[in-house]
Amino acid sequence: MSGEEDRLWSIVRANSLDFNTWTTLIEETEKVAENNILKIRKVYDAFLAEFPLCYGYWKKYADHEARIGSMDKVVEVYERAVQGVTYSVDIWVLYCAFSIETYGDPETIRRLFERGLVYVGTDYLSFPLWDKYIEYEYMHQEWSRLAVIYTRILENPNQQLDRYFNSFKELAGSRPLSELRTAEEAAAYASGVVSEADGQVNEGEVHPDASEQTPKPVSAGSTEAEDLEEYVAVREELYKRAKEFDSKILGFETAIRRPYFHVRPLNVSELENWHNYLDFIEREGDFNKVVKLYERCLIACANYTEYWIRYVLCMEASGSVDLADNALARATQVFVKRQPEIHLFATRFKEQNGDIPGARAAYQLVHSEIAPGLLEAIIKHANMERRLGKLEDAFSLYEQAIAIEKGKEHSQTLPMLYAQYSRFSYLVSGNAEKAREILTGALDQVQLSKPFLEALIHFETILPPPRQIDYLESLVDKFIAPNSDGSAADKEDLSSVFLEFLSLFGDVQSIKKAEDRHAKLFLPHRSMSELRKRHAEEFLSSDKTKLAKSYSGAPSPGQSLMGAYPNAQNQWPAGYGAQPQTWPPTSQAQAQAQPWTPGYSQQAAYGAYSSYGSNYATSQVPTSVPQSAGYGAYPTTYPVQTFPQQSYAQSTAATTLTPAQQPAAAVPQTYYGNYY
Repeated sequence: MSGEEDRLWSIVRANSLDFNTWTTLIEETEKVAENNILKIRKVYDAFLAEFPLCYGYWKKYADHEARIGSMDKVVEVYERAVQGVTYSVDIWVLYCAFSIETYGDPETIRRLFERGLVYVGTDYLSFPLWDKYIEYEYMHQEWSRLAVIYTRILENPNQQLDRYFNSFKELAGSRPLSELRTAEEAAAYASGVVSEADGQVNEGEVHPDASEQTPKPVSAGSTEAEDLEEYVAVREELYKRAKEFDSKILGFETAIRRPYFHVRPLNVSELENWHNYLDFIEREGDFNKVVKLYERCLIACANYTEYWIRYVLCMEASGSVDLADNALARATQVFVKRQPEIHLFATRFKEQNGDIPGARAAYQLVHSEIAPGLLEAIIKHANMERRLGKLEDAFSLYEQAIAIEKGKEHSQTLPMLYAQYSRFSYLVSGNAEKAREILTGALDQVQLSKPFLEALIHFETILPPPRQIDYLESLVDKFIAPNSDGSAADKEDLSSVFLEFLSLFGDVQSIKKAEDRHAKLFLPHRSMSELRKRHAEEFLSSDKTKLAKSYSGAPSPGQSLMGAYPNAQNQWPAGYGAQPQTWPPTSQAQAQAQPWTPGYSQQAAYGAYSSYGSNYATSQVPTSVPQSAGYGAYPTTYPVQTFPQQSYAQSTAATTLTPAQQPAAAVPQTYYGNYY
């Protein structure tokens, strides 16, 4: 192994999603390896285990095997390819082209064409495979087979549908009808003529070939021209129906700018288009079309968790548990396996379907490998154990997590773990003293911060009286003191939150003391630039907008609920516990490990596992799921958690997960039943 190879291998072992380094490594290996097929296999096996949708690299791999390996190995590579990217038109075209060049038996070649068409034959962009099939049969002058192929094409929308219909008419006009009919069609036609002569024809009789169902009975005295006209008319009717459906999906299809996989992010409009297209096809109610469109979508959108979640839920709702499990396995093991969201979804999905060991294993994977210390995962796991009646196990999860975070320097998670643990303890056991003890003990372990103190203030609102106002006062006073750590903005915000708390639970003396302190510390230091900015914004606002705001019932951005305390607005609405809880998003550091740049957010809708809105933001960082509002709520100002870059050693013999094998009447294949 060259020094450059060794360097590149070390990079991809540290970050197996580094697509550019992988391609550089492949180029370097090909240059150095020459005829060393073992080295070539090693790098391609490793790369395609991470990126199985890159059909071009499957082709390059097969070419290497053809050059210095064996034909059996070429077939093996292509078989792995069509298992890994089953719904790709391109890979079937490549495999069929290889088959034509390699095999002499026409039936072997036709079987491969038919096998591919089961999966991609109705794809709107399937014309390259149909063209290859037509070319093959034309070469062998199999006119009846050609006519059947055209008939099948005309049954479904296709980007080249008009071309195919015109080609079919040319074929029908250039060959005798006897050459276009299959043996079955010819026998059915002859039977119809005899029956007509005997007066035994029943109108509407179904012929063996469904495509030959005619709108009128066959006439014994019909001419060749009339028969041909009727033969074409049947196909034209299929074409018209396909064109009608084509008109409904044309807008969706033309909006798909990148139907193939790439690590670069898709733009927002294209992502929205996939959601809208899926919505439309689901409303149409054709299950086969639904599955195939999802599989097409998950080639282009393989890196987006929300589409995998949507697919799983759609299959579950349709009663296709095998297909749902298949999609979830592929998502968690291959395509979005580094993203905590898909594993948290898997935990809930498994729990809801009675697979408690699987749910626990999925949580453990998140805790130990995917995102150690992720607050959302700890909370959800503890909540699950509580639902299962394992309250001590739930407490143990918090205590273990706290012990781990204590060993870290400047842990941002530790303060919120203490706050969450205390609240959880009180809400599930009703032991207010224990809950306060947890928070009191936390003060010896954590540095005062705005999120932690906000959590304390909020928690005090749900505890029974007497409320420890003086204790909170001392902590707030310590945090917002001029010589303490923390930004001026955080101090002012916390002071405003505390004022809101006092307005509900304090007496007039405590409120006056806090107001005076707030005015002394923050009002004189409000920058002139901020005042000028507000003045400019008010000047630019139209009179109509101002009038609307004055009657909206809500304060404008420049107004305050408390007059002198602008930052107090919307911090703590009356009731405190009614706010939905938002947990910290995963870190930027972790997001950067993904093979795409920031450009599209993962939807948080899987928290409810039922809705997929179209609120597409501009950040690729996956957004954590809101906790159930009924469980209580903390402020939405928790610090962003950071996770160290995970290292994943790449197995050179990784097993490829395959898309849902969903031909008509075929039993879906089981994929990795125990995949954690």
